[in-house]
Amino acid sequence: MTEQTLQEAGTTGFGISPKQRRNAISASVLGWSLDLFDLFILLYVAPVVGMLFFPSTQPTLSLAAVYASSAVALIIRPLGSAIFGSYADTHGRKGAMTIALVGTGLSTAAFGLLPTIHQVGYIAPVLFLLLRLVQGMFIGGVVAATHTIGTESVSPRWRGTMSGFVGGGAALGALLAALVFAVVSWFFPGDEFAVWGWRCMFFSGLLSTALGLFIFGNLEESPYFKQVQSDRKAKRTTTAPVSPLRTLFKPPHRNVLLINLLITFGGGAAYYLTSGYMPSFLRLVNGLPNSEASKVLIAASVCAFFASLLVGFISDFIGRKRTFLLVGVLSIVLLPFFFLGMGKGKDVAAVMPYAIGLAFLGNAAYAPILIFLNERFPTMLRASGTGLSWNIGFALGGLSPTFVSLASTTMADVPRTLAIFAVGASAVYIVGALVVPETKGEFK
Repeated sequence: MTEQTLQEAGTTGFGISPKQRRNAISASVLGWSLDLFDLFILLYVAPVVGMLFFPSTQPTLSLAAVYASSAVALIIRPLGSAIFGSYADTHGRKGAMTIALVGTGLSTAAFGLLPTIHQVGYIAPVLFLLLRLVQGMFIGGVVAATHTIGTESVSPRWRGTMSGFVGGGAALGALLAALVFAVVSWFFPGDEFAVWGWRCMFFSGLLSTALGLFIFGNLEESPYFKQVQSDRKAKRTTTAPVSPLRTLFKPPHRNVLLINLLITFGGGAAYYLTSGYMPSFLRLVNGLPNSEASKVLIAASVCAFFASLLVGFISDFIGRKRTFLLVGVLSIVLLPFFFLGMGKGKDVAAVMPYAIGLAFLGNAAYAPILIFLNERFPTMLRASGTGLSWNIGFALGGLSPTFVSLASTTMADVPRTLAIFAVGASAVYIVGALVVPETKGEFK
């Protein structure tokens, strides 16, 4: 199968109708945004969850426990990616994406039903962690399918922009979560939020299940997967097909997977240190009430969307490698400045400029990663290779907020610790950018 084969397959110039393309783009972006919506629900209620499930006399330890529970979900995500990615490469992107997204929404809503440690004792945090494992499995599956169907359905000229658009879906998910956070905080002000507000936040995860089923109803498979499926039928033999995962962990794909982790770790750490840590930063370092913090989070989410779209667009013109280097250099210089400056703010006006800067760079870092990973693997391995590269790297990078909280004796230490970790993550990202090849135009 070649690019030319697909481009000559239909009247649109790419073998796919405009309606199919719109559906694929919508499903890819919204699927990713709904997935991140479920993740950000937990990040926005992390201080409350810490008190109810992991109480401690030291706030940083309680917060560290919440982020550790997120790390548990991140660690299990590669397994979910392997399962759903293998299914997507063998049976199709649509089915894998639908099951994974519905499962993510239902498992998120289930957190709202959990008893707290004050109600059932230490069985509460155990149940919480077990549910995080289930949620992590499904989230890993969303990544494997969502990252591929969109880029496989657009013109080669705009794959980087599509990558940024899909990445911007994370910002849309964060924005939706911030809006829900603002509404729930209005209905349950002050101490009431710690009684019913946090539960309603988790129940809103049912939105992603309902929307996911609606969005994927008219979705068709990408032309690339259809061609692979056709080739398989034409070459059908009595020999059992080789598992995508087995092929992926053999040379040369194994080496590609390992090198990819430098970029995905750096991008993942940058994201979780900025957008991921921001809700707790605003509440516990800046001391902003929920109503004020939600304003900053909404603005930061809007900025993050345009940052991802812009950087993806740039990668279509200067290439993936140069884009990585540009973002990496800007991050290693500016992120410490933004963290330290934001730590001094005590109101929305003082905090907002730094929050916008953090959101921009944190989301710019991963925008070109999506298409870069797609271009590193052939169609028959694309979902598995992309999903594993992304989830392993982001699992490792996602541990950084936990270590930031553990390394900070008091909340006043958090800005400086974040600045140090950000420099380290940016350095790894730059090293990765230097050693990976340019992939723009490589799509098989």
